[in-house]
Amino acid sequence: MSTATITPSTVDGPVPAARPQRAAPAPIPFTRILGVELRKMFDTRSGFWLMASIVITSAVATVLTVLLSDRDELTFDSFAAAVGSPMSIILPIIGVLAVTSEWSQRTALTTFTLVPSRGRVITAKLVDVLVIGAVSMVIALGVGAVGNLATSAITGNDVVWDIPLWTFSQIVLANEMGMIFGFALGLLFRSSPAGIVGYFVWALVLPGISGALAEAQQWWADNAGWFDVNQTRFLLFDSKLTSEEWLQLGLTSSLWILLPFALGLALVMRSEVK
Repeated sequence: MSTATITPSTVDGPVPAARPQRAAPAPIPFTRILGVELRKMFDTRSGFWLMASIVITSAVATVLTVLLSDRDELTFDSFAAAVGSPMSIILPIIGVLAVTSEWSQRTALTTFTLVPSRGRVITAKLVDVLVIGAVSMVIALGVGAVGNLATSAITGNDVVWDIPLWTFSQIVLANEMGMIFGFALGLLFRSSPAGIVGYFVWALVLPGISGALAEAQQWWADNAGWFDVNQTRFLLFDSKLTSEEWLQLGLTSSLWILLPFALGLALVMRSEVK
């Protein structure tokens, strides 16, 4: 008994053609990821009103400054200081929520499934946060400028524009640093309450502790600028930094902002998304 080998030539009918290999899909453009992540920051009610509060608080601070302050003494710097206070609170919260919203709204699994490269998503979020910070400061400055012009029209005094470009640049830098730190806390904790509380401890509690140490220890009073990032960061709002102060700002920023950011990024890149 012999065995017969069946070959394609012995099979009745035409030989099926080889299935064409499916081409790999093109990667999602980074500009599209930027747009999606920016839109996600406005989609929810909390996100929308948080963004709207930038304009609302700027307008309220400007009106209160005109109504309650000595109008003859008001200058552009007065309005910038009034508007800058709520900005320094709102903007870092935006930085925290830009990251934590993925986990609090349980969209992280969808996001990282559609865009497996987590680094691209985090980079897009960071770029959006920094752009929002810069645009918010420009809007706040514009509202303050309107208040300055209105005050001049009411009092009849000349308009005083006493904020040079370098001062405005330092104010933007100080607020962007706060946003990056909030973003870093979002990466570290991936929890909105923990990130927001962590920021207020850093921005409000630690400076008080540093001030108490400076009163008790002369060494800390002389060298706190090398360890306390807020001590030098606060100088950005109203004075021109010396070369030594810039060096202190760079060192403390690396310790308090860049190091937590790197640690949080490593955790996000390695953690299991559920």
